[in-house]
Amino acid sequence: MCSLKKYFLIFCVFYSCSSYAEGHISYKLESIVEGLDHPWSMAFISNDEILVTELSGQLRLVKNGKLLSNPIKGVPKVLFAGQGGLSEVLLHPNFKENGFIYLSFSETDSEQPKLNTLRVIRGMLVNDSLIDIITIFKASPSRETAAHYGARLLFLMDGTLLITSGDAFNHREKAQKLDNHYGKILRLNDDGSIPEDNPFLSLSDALPEIWSYGHRNLQGIVKSPDGKIIFAHEHGPKGGDELNIIEQGKNYGWPAITYGLDYSGAIISPFKKKSGMEQPIKYWVPSIAPSGMTFYSGSLFPEWKNSLFISALVPGDVRRLTLDDNKEEILFETEGRIRNIVSAPDGTLVIATDGPNGKLLRVVPNN
Repeated sequence: MCSLKKYFLIFCVFYSCSSYAEGHISYKLESIVEGLDHPWSMAFISNDEILVTELSGQLRLVKNGKLLSNPIKGVPKVLFAGQGGLSEVLLHPNFKENGFIYLSFSETDSEQPKLNTLRVIRGMLVNDSLIDIITIFKASPSRETAAHYGARLLFLMDGTLLITSGDAFNHREKAQKLDNHYGKILRLNDDGSIPEDNPFLSLSDALPEIWSYGHRNLQGIVKSPDGKIIFAHEHGPKGGDELNIIEQGKNYGWPAITYGLDYSGAIISPFKKKSGMEQPIKYWVPSIAPSGMTFYSGSLFPEWKNSLFISALVPGDVRRLTLDDNKEEILFETEGRIRNIVSAPDGTLVIATDGPNGKLLRVVPNN
């Protein structure tokens, strides 16, 4: 077992991650807002101010429980097609001082209009407008399909930024190559420059921003409170959704190893394990289509503290995981797909439902 996974087990024991659902946790779901157009990501400016991306291309602000009628101005045009659109919104760690926010989205390739790609920008949020926009990252090469973008963002404790980039569906073999962005996690400085300690800088045939590879379509990425463990989950094909602990320079196997089959039922790989390729700490067969994730460290629900919460599109629920004993609890089942779950500053959890009439729901104690 690698040293980081050993550390994770020590972390779980120390923080009592194994106290699985001791007694019945009484909670209820309260509606915050409705009428969102395919909500995808949320970022809390404060407990009462939530930035929400709509996949169709709008960045919205929910303030004091009300959805402001006008979207944030200045957001670039996105490609809203297939799985593409305006995806993640993330605040800079020093947002209160610099006003920086980061957005990921799919867009049409300006030089090859039949192709598209994933782009990440940084802008300054001033009142109701995004200004001083710069491009942090653009995935290469572009693709024909509007699928498997990844598009999740995470700041590490050292101030660098992780970006998940999917395998574009039709280019899965390239997830094993280091000369492209398909099926990768990238690490950049907050201005888009390359950190000097990235793992593949010494390889002439590798892109210097690559942090890990061999991924399919990563839709959730979070860190532990101390920042020492990075968790990421990704969609498998027909079965084989994975939850991994991410370490720099590691190969996570796709498509050389997988616990899933192709959608036709055909075998993608006869192997589930190979030397030099990482194993997931959990996988799902059949698929749950994991969509978002948060590490809960709040005190409002002490029994849930230091659990991972993973939202799932199929059938539409949230999984609470205590990973040292591999236990899984299904919570917050709704009438539709759940696109994301985040931790709010006040210790509540906020859920985004999927679709053209998406909702934000807050999980609160049922006192």
